[in-house]
Amino acid sequence: MSNKIHFIGIGGIGLSALARFLKKNGYEISGSDMKSSPITKRLQKEGIEVSVPQSAKNITDQAIVIYSAAVKENNPEIIEAKRKKMLLLSRKEALPFILKNKKVFAVAGAHGKSTTSAMLASVIEGSVIIGAESKQFGSNMHYKESENLIFEADESDASFLNTNPYIAIVTNAEPEHMEYYDYDLEKFYDAYKTFIKKAKIRVINAEDNFLSTLEDIDCFRLYPTKDIKDIKTVMIDEEPYTSFVLKDLGRFEVYGVGEHIAINASLTILAAITQNSLETVRENLKKYKGIKKRFDILEIDSRHVLIDDYAHHPTEIKATIKSAKKYAKLLGLKEVVAIWQPHKYSRTIDNLEKFKECFIGIDKLVILPVYNVGEEEKFIDFKTHFKRYHPLFADKVHKNKDSISLVKNKTTVDDLKEGVIIGLGAGDITYQLRGID
Repeated sequence: MSNKIHFIGIGGIGLSALARFLKKNGYEISGSDMKSSPITKRLQKEGIEVSVPQSAKNITDQAIVIYSAAVKENNPEIIEAKRKKMLLLSRKEALPFILKNKKVFAVAGAHGKSTTSAMLASVIEGSVIIGAESKQFGSNMHYKESENLIFEADESDASFLNTNPYIAIVTNAEPEHMEYYDYDLEKFYDAYKTFIKKAKIRVINAEDNFLSTLEDIDCFRLYPTKDIKDIKTVMIDEEPYTSFVLKDLGRFEVYGVGEHIAINASLTILAAITQNSLETVRENLKKYKGIKKRFDILEIDSRHVLIDDYAHHPTEIKATIKSAKKYAKLLGLKEVVAIWQPHKYSRTIDNLEKFKECFIGIDKLVILPVYNVGEEEKFIDFKTHFKRYHPLFADKVHKNKDSISLVKNKTTVDDLKEGVIIGLGAGDITYQLRGID
C-alpha cells in the first residue's frame, strides 16, 4: 500500500498540523489550497509539496485523501478522488487513524483550549498537535519519539468524539458552533459528556454552567473562585507573567496576563501532576512562552504596545480586554484601543447582544468589515448597535513603523500611536497587524 497522503485545504491551521505530524511519522505528504499563504509557504520550505490553486490533477496515486471542514463537495479534488474510488476522509474521520496507538492528552473547550494545550506541552514530554503556533516550539506541531501526544480536541464539528483521550481536560463548555448541533443544547452537551467519559483521567473547570452538573462522573475538579488565590500580574525579564497560588500546591508563574491564564494553567497543573512531580511541573510551566495570536505582543515602546489576539467570541473578547487594561496599568499607558474584525455573520448575529456588552471599559473601538467564511453576506447595523462606543469604521488597518493606520476607501482616516492597541479576531486581521500581504 502506498504511504502517500494528500491534504485538501492544507493551509488551515488544523490540517497543516496533522500533515506535519504524519510527515514526521514517515508518510509522503502532499497538499493543496485555494491560495498561497504564510502557512503554505512554510510547509513548502519544510519539504511538503503544496499545490495552489486546487486541481483534479493533484489527485494521483495517493493512498488517502484528507480534507478540511471548509472544503465543499464541488471541489475538483474531492470529485476526482471519488471518481478514482480513493479512500477519502474528512479531518474528523481521519483522527482515529492519526491518533492510534498514542497516549492522548486531549484538551477541549469553547475558549482556552489552544493556550491550555500549549501549556500542557511545556510540562509533559511528547508530541504536540494544536490549532495555533506555540512560541516555545515555533509551530502548531512538535514531534517527539514518545507515546505521549498532546492534542487540541475540537468540538466545532464534534470531532473530539473521534479521539481516544487518556487524559481529557475541559476548560469550559459554553455553547458555540451551535449550527453544527442544530441549535440543540442537549445534543451539544451530550457530545461533551461523551468526550469526557471516554478518558481515563478527567480534569474539568467545575464552575462552568454545564460541567458543574457532572457530579456522577469521576473527575479532578477545579473551582477557580476558591481554588486559585492571590492572582497578580508581574514582569519577569521585561515580559508579563501571571502569578497565582493554586489550592495547597503553592505559587506558580506562567506567561500571559489575566485570570483566564491562571485558570488554564491550573487545569494544566492538575492534569500534569498525575504524570510528573509537582516541582517538575512548577519549573516546566515557566517554559511556556505563549502562542501566536493569543495576547501576542508584536511591538512595545514607551508610547504604545501592539497586541494581536485571536479572541472572536464575546467571552474571549471580554477576558482579553480585561487583561489589556491590567497590562496598560502595569506599563503606565492610559488608553486601550480595540480593533475588532467580526468573524462570520452567523457568529456575530447569534451573539450580537453579548458583543454589544463585551467592549465595556475600552477607550476606543475600531470595527472592521465582517471576515466572511463562505457564508451569505448579511447586513448588520454596527453603527446603531455599537453607538455607545462611538466606534470608528475602517476597511482595513495598515502597519507603519510606529503606528497603525485606519484605511477607508483607500484613504488613511486616522493613525493609532498611543496606548495598548489590541487587534481582535480570527480572520486576516493578524496579517494586517503584522504588515503581511
